[in-house]
Order: sequence, then structure tokens, then C-alpha cells
Amino acid sequence: MAAEDFARAVEDGLRLSKRVYFGKDRAVAPPKPMVEMEKSLNSYLPTAPMVYAVIFDPEIVDNPDIASYQPHVHGRLDPPALLPLQMNGIALEADCYLDTAFLTITGSWRVHCVMGSRHCDCRVAIPMGEQGSVLGVEVEVPGKFYCTQLIAMDEKQDLEKVAKAEDGGFLKPHIFTFTIPQIDGGSNLSIKVSWSQKILHQDGQFSLNVPFSFPEYVVPAGKKISKKEKIQLNVNSGPGTELLCKTASHPLKELRRQVGNLRFLYESEVLTWSSSDFNFSYIVSSSNVFGGVLLQSPSVLDTDQRDMFCFYLFPGNEPSRKLEVFKKEVVFVVDISESMRGKPLEVTKYALSVALSKLGPEDSFTIIAFNGETYLYSSSMELATKDAIENATQWISMNFIAGGGTDILLPLNQAIEMLSSTRNAIPLIFLITDGAVENERHICDVMKSHLTNRGSICPRIHTFGIGTFCNHYFLRMLAILGRGHYGAAYDVDSIDIRMEGLFSRALSTILANIAIDTLENLDELEVYPSRIPDLLSESPLIVSGRYHGDFPDTLKARGVLANMSNFTIDLKVQQAKDIPLNKVLATQQIDVLTAQAWFSENKELDEKVLEKQQIDVVTAQEWFSENKELDDKIAKLSIQSGVVSEYTHMILLETQRGKKATESTGVQQVSSKSDSQKTDSTSQKISTLATFQVGFGNLKATAENIPPGFEEPKSPDRGEILAMAASNCCGKLCGHCCCMCCVNTCSRMNDQCAIVLTQLLGALACLGCLVCCDTCCSGRDG
Repeated sequence: MAAEDFARAVEDGLRLSKRVYFGKDRAVAPPKPMVEMEKSLNSYLPTAPMVYAVIFDPEIVDNPDIASYQPHVHGRLDPPALLPLQMNGIALEADCYLDTAFLTITGSWRVHCVMGSRHCDCRVAIPMGEQGSVLGVEVEVPGKFYCTQLIAMDEKQDLEKVAKAEDGGFLKPHIFTFTIPQIDGGSNLSIKVSWSQKILHQDGQFSLNVPFSFPEYVVPAGKKISKKEKIQLNVNSGPGTELLCKTASHPLKELRRQVGNLRFLYESEVLTWSSSDFNFSYIVSSSNVFGGVLLQSPSVLDTDQRDMFCFYLFPGNEPSRKLEVFKKEVVFVVDISESMRGKPLEVTKYALSVALSKLGPEDSFTIIAFNGETYLYSSSMELATKDAIENATQWISMNFIAGGGTDILLPLNQAIEMLSSTRNAIPLIFLITDGAVENERHICDVMKSHLTNRGSICPRIHTFGIGTFCNHYFLRMLAILGRGHYGAAYDVDSIDIRMEGLFSRALSTILANIAIDTLENLDELEVYPSRIPDLLSESPLIVSGRYHGDFPDTLKARGVLANMSNFTIDLKVQQAKDIPLNKVLATQQIDVLTAQAWFSENKELDEKVLEKQQIDVVTAQEWFSENKELDDKIAKLSIQSGVVSEYTHMILLETQRGKKATESTGVQQVSSKSDSQKTDSTSQKISTLATFQVGFGNLKATAENIPPGFEEPKSPDRGEILAMAASNCCGKLCGHCCCMCCVNTCSRMNDQCAIVLTQLLGALACLGCLVCCDTCCSGRDG
């Protein structure tokens, strides 16, 4: 279900909610219809954890406790309406470590809008914050328990059938949904969802933002119903750091204050649920660059028994830090192929103009637009004066015209060449594209060769992918090789904020060419990423890895400052006692390893595709068949950490209590493998969830210049199918009758006539079968 379809279904559900009668003692009024201006601001997408009753039959909508007279409703709703359920309680637990937060929402909802004798499916929607990744789901309803689990792609499970969007998936890259089937009216659902997200860093301040704004129509009816909301927050920025709280959206009570470790609690009986997102900001009190190294031993269950380490640098919160950034020479390499037409290109043009305005008068820049060819704003670097920026903005407006195909190597080579003579500045390349190309590994090889042979500060390559058709792991690998940063916008609506965020961070370099002491005493060392990026004033630097051997007690980190002087800092090595490094570092390690797995695949696969002399999508089986050992390593890490990867899939286990589970369409039944659950369950059902995996690019979509977007092209609806059928039917009947007329006539037919017509057609079909059998079995020829 697309996001706009979801919003329309919720709107239909709110209309249906008027059928629910709560009696005279109620605390809330029925939801008011939205005026057109409000609809443009609020499209009914969830802004907090929500649960919806999936209503196909409007007749079942009623108060399960107080039966009331309801006007009879004919027909069914297709697509169904989504009627928001009333919420009985909500609790949020947030654990913040370094630059990552782990969130757990626990809530209770009641199916208040379905007759007690009927049942409906319930759709759960969980909006998440910055770069959210679902870690696990648990749902408990009367007689059933649901939980998610990750499995490897090559496990012998019935996963070949594509999971329906209704069974689970993403409305938007930050809104995860899944469905719990057949919940009786009046039942309560207890739901627990965990996810991770990034903590934003800007102007020396860390900010956590969690969607926690509930609409008024989820407030339970009845004044005597208890409504309790709870927020628990833990912040751990590492040993030896001092934390200062800045702002909080909810009245938090401080429970504990230690060096680098804070704990807060908010708990209250409320009349209405929270109407604002949960925001909390803090600073790590240090005016200069500081950092440390954390170590952690693997758990017994860890598939990789090497020890873990985490090297981190924070930029400090000195107000003048922005004045100490490097002088920059910037080349913007922007895709203007046909698929960028419309909003993607318009938003890119605006974000590019904002980035140009952030350049200082000592910085220089140029722009390369590309499709099948390249278009240069200037053949040489120009100082970012006010006039030059105005001219560049006009040039962008006139020359950014979508058309043609996609060729990435040529403009990148031109950008590298234009930055070949950079001195006393940091050279930056921004690559923006929405497509995949055939020679991506070759591009990485060429760029790796260029960057290896450069001088003291080689060009930094920052990449940004738009939509789901480009190969995001190619872009991530390109950024790793170029010591740069990678960003993405999977849906069109988030392009501007994410692209501007990447520009802002990448233009704030304060420490380059970072290296740590050679760990000569270690028997084995693996670092993620292999080439350490620069430290930015707008983002902390986190580098992780695995090792065997004796780790030293102190390390030195070295780099180059903006004035080209050398910088050295001593890093104390400590055990990460209260920080779960395996959880904090899992997403980074999975992303880096997946990019490496893609890059290290056998080049014969590329040659095989090129020999076909046609552009085709490489199937998942071909992608995963190469470099099996690294693929398995990623899958094991994914399953262990709960972070979905390209090599794992999320399933939903349903355990029925007290009675044997029955088979259903698209669901595999298996025997229960343990008695850990305190139930008398005898079996489980397994269904697949359509989790968000970006894949390795879509060459076919790029070649056909399909516009980028998070959602796949919609399949024709029922009306379109009827129209196509009518067109074909009319053609076959040579114009003797109009099938659309038949369709319109049938739509006005009453039930009795429809039954008679159905029986008549069924009889004719049986007669045709008898004639066919007589012909086939009589032994006659012809």
C-alpha cells in the first residue's frame, strides 16, 4: 500500500468511526473532519506508534461493549478502511551510546470499534527517527503471541513468494508497518517494538528526536479509564566525558548523574496523550577535539570470537569551531538523466544552490552536469565570490534539463583531473545520482588508482543516492575509497533535507588524513571502514574493528589541521563496561562489509552481463552466489545483532496458545522447537515481512529512465483491469457489442439477477467441458 493510499484509508476509517457509540459518559468527541487546508498539512500518516483496524466490511464496525442500532451497509471496502484504535498506555525507553540510540516502544491498544462477535486484522505502524532500523517486534493478543526473527536468505524456508505490503513493509523509509491477523472485537493488543536510529549532531550539540505525537482520536472514550505514559532515557557518551543537558520536550526527572552517564524518567497519568515528539539535546563538554578507544570481548554466542574495538573522535563544542574548517575546492557532479525529471531535479537544484551559498570567498568550485555526456559550468575552478555563485545558480537553472542516459565514469575522471593541482586546500567531489550503471566496479578500480597516486591530501569523494534504483553499495564503496561520506534519500520527499545535510557535514572538515598508531603487536586486525574518513565539525567520527592479540593501553591519533599543521592526540584505551559495542557498531559493520562483498565479487559476472548485449537486472541469486564466505559472515552478524541486511530476511512467528495452529495461504507451519514460552502451544506459523532492503541497483530501470521513488510502480486497479478487459473483448467481438456497456450494466445489477446470471454462465461452462471431454475421449480425429 502506497503512503497516499494509506492516508486515504485512514481518512475512510475516521468516517467509519462515527458508527461507534460510546454512550453518554465519554471523554473525547468524535474526530472532526479535516478542512482542505489541514489535509495538505497532515495526510493522516502516523506521527507516533499507531494501530489500525483493517475494515473490509463496514457492517462489523460497532462498540463491542454497547451494541447500538446501526444502519445496514451494503458491499465491502476494497481497499479496506483503516480505523485508528484507541490506546490504553504507552512507554518509551531510549538508550543513547556515542552516535546511536536504541529505542523500545511498549504499548497497549484495544479493538474498540469491532463487534465482540466479529474479528478484523490489525495494522501496526511505527514511525522512526533518523536512519531508523527495525530490530524486533513482539505482539501479544488473547490466545496468540507474535515475534520477529531474522533468517539467512539461503535457509530452506518458503520465502520465494513476495510478501504483500499488507503483511509488512515500509510506507516511507522511516515508517514500518506489519499486520496481525484476525483479532476479535474488544480484544487488547500488547505490542513491543525495538529499533535503532542515529543521534543528530550539529553545532556541537547532540539531538535525539523520536516520533511521539499522538492524534486526539486515539484517546480512550470514558473518563474513568486510566491513561499512563512513560519515558525512560539513558545517555552514555563514553568514559571520561562530561554531559550537559540543553533541552527536553517532556518534563524529565534526573535519576542518576555520573561522568558520561545520565538517566532520566518521566511518568504521568494524563488526560490526553503526548501531542509533541520526544526531543532531547545535550552537549559533551569539551572545547577541543577529544576521543578514546573502547574494547569489548565477544560473547559466547558471537560467531566472530575476535575482540572488538571502537575508535571515536568528537569535534568539540567550541563556538568558533566553524572558523577552523579547511579551505575547499569543490566539484559538484550531478546526474541530469531523463529519470531525474520533475521533483528530484528541482529539489537537487535548490539543495545545490544552498550548498554554494555556504562556500566562503576563499573557496573555489565548479559544476559538472552529466547524462550520456558532460556539461561544465567552467573548465577551471572559480572562486566562490557572490557574483560567481549568482552566475552558477543561473547556469544551473538554464542547463539542468533532464534527458539522456547515465555515464558516471567520464564526469568523475574530469572532476579528478580538475582537482589535480589543489594546494593548501581540501579537494571535494560530490556525486549525486539516481541510477545504476554496468561498469561500477571498474569505476571503483579507476578511482582507487587515482586516489592512491595523489599527494598529501587526495580528493574526497562524497556520494548521494536518490531512490531505490541506484546501487547504494557502489556509492558507499566509492565514498569509502575516497575517505568521504555517503548519503541517501529513498523517497522524493526527503531529498532536500538529506542532501543539504550531507553538504553541510562534508563542507565542515576540521581534521584530515587521520591515522592511528600501527598496532604492531596485534596478530590480526580488521578495520571498518578501511580508509578513515575526515573529522567534521557537524559529525563525530566512529571507526570500529576486530582484532586478535594484546591491545596497547594508549594510542596516538594523527591528522592535518586546516592550517596544514600536524595534529596529534593521545587516546586512552578502556573497556566498554556499560556500552554494548556489538549493538552500537553492528549497522556500520554490516554496511561496510556488504559494500566490500559487492566490490570483491568476481568480475566474470560483469563480463557475463555485458556479453548478453542487453541491459538486464542481475538476480539476487547471482549476486549472492559470489564470495560466499563474506556473505555468510554478514548474514551471521545480521542475525546476531537483529539488524536486517541484504543477506537476511525478517519473518514473523505466530504461536497459538491452547490450540493447534492451522494452515493458511502463504504461511508455512512448523513444529515448536522450544518450551521457553510459558504456554501450551503446539505449533507455529511463519510469514514473511517485506523489510526495507535497498539491493544492488536496477540497471533495467536506469536504462528505461524510470523516475526514482521509494514505492514501486502501482499495479492496475480493478477498474483499469475491467477497462483493459473491455477493450480486448470489444475488439474480439468486432464491434458487435460494447463490453464497457456490459460492465456498467453488471455494476447496476441486483443480487438475484447476478446469481441467476452466474448460474447460467456456470451451466454453459459445464456444457463446454462435456463437449470437450466427448471430443477428447471418443477416439475420433478432428
